[in-house]
Amino acid sequence: MRKLVYYVASTLDGFIAAPDGSADFFGLEPDLAEHLAAHWPQTLPTVAHPQFGIDRPEGRFDAVMMGRGTYDHALRQGITSPYAHLKQYVFAHSLPPATEPEVKIVSSDPVEFVRTLRHETGGDIWLCGGGHLAGQLLPEVDELVVKLNPIVIGSGVPLAARDFDPRRFTLVDTRPLASGVVILRYARPATDGTAG
Repeated sequence: MRKLVYYVASTLDGFIAAPDGSADFFGLEPDLAEHLAAHWPQTLPTVAHPQFGIDRPEGRFDAVMMGRGTYDHALRQGITSPYAHLKQYVFAHSLPPATEPEVKIVSSDPVEFVRTLRHETGGDIWLCGGGHLAGQLLPEVDELVVKLNPIVIGSGVPLAARDFDPRRFTLVDTRPLASGVVILRYARPATDGTAG
């Protein structure tokens, strides 16, 4: 079965974007750019591939899920298919159908949608944001990969916007970079019937 992987940049205080949804404050240090191009090339926007020397990005994903706010950032730049190398699912209630064949606007329940999608043939599914969509899908997330940035911003879009409902993940890998960014990879623990 396909895995749902929430792969996202975060501040030390748990925000993935500023209050207005922008994320320019994260920056892209050379060591992080090198790491992304080598290990996560599919998570780079298609328009950036030439800059990173990427011809055909290969990896574990063949689909990406995003909320309306995340998609709006691309639209404001005139980009209607930000990850043209992947099948893109945009969760929004007020967008018309997309004109690009690789973009599908979804207005149904994201939890039911991802449960169906996981049983289809294909690679893993990348959840790239935003915080509200991640909050709805958190119980479905199989793997959480956080690019933890050495910055505190005080307020913004949380990693997962949801009511209090603790979810435990198991740390499976850490990769500190010289720039201070730490790549943290967590897996959802197997359900064993005990409280945790």
